Amino acid sequence: MMPDNAALLLIDLQNDFCPDGSLGVAEGDRVIPIANKLIPYFKKIIATQDWHPKNHMSFISLWPVHCVQNTVGAELHSKLNISHITKIFKKGIDQNIDSYSAFYDNEHLKSTGLTNWLREKNISILYVMGLATDYCVKFSCLDAIADGFSVYLIEDGCRGVNVEKNDVENALQEMKNKGVKFIHSKALQ
Repeated sequence: MMPDNAALLLIDLQNDFCPDGSLGVAEGDRVIPIANKLIPYFKKIIATQDWHPKNHMSFISLWPVHCVQNTVGAELHSKLNISHITKIFKKGIDQNIDSYSAFYDNEHLKSTGLTNWLREKNISILYVMGLATDYCVKFSCLDAIADGFSVYLIEDGCRGVNVEKNDVENALQEMKNKGVKFIHSKALQ
């Protein structure tokens, strides 16, 4: 069992980010069994959901329509053990600004409330995994570090989009440079 001040943060383990989804990440569904194996080791498990209105600005040119509120695509993956999830934070709900991070929108104008919630629960260590390494995982880890949390990236529990050739590699290096520590899921079991 992990210490009381540690939490597992599951980033966007949603249908639309898995291979058959509208913004499918290659092998995205392969992280679900890893999450399920780790969940019993944590007392606090947080999940995020991309939760866009139908007319979200990112659909215009950035990304295909994905994770629209109250659709099957926006639901957490059906094989994810959600029974022990302590709290779900929805992001990307403002139609005029995107929100990759679990903590803030992309302009850092609005908070999701995650930082305050973690502090209220006396959480200071985050173990992070999910989709996608080079976007929502990266920005969540960087914001967590900036907000003073110790962050461990569960490297085998992530998959990336790699829009450009080295996006995942560059994201991993940026996270490492900012103080994110890397760990394999087996080290937590």
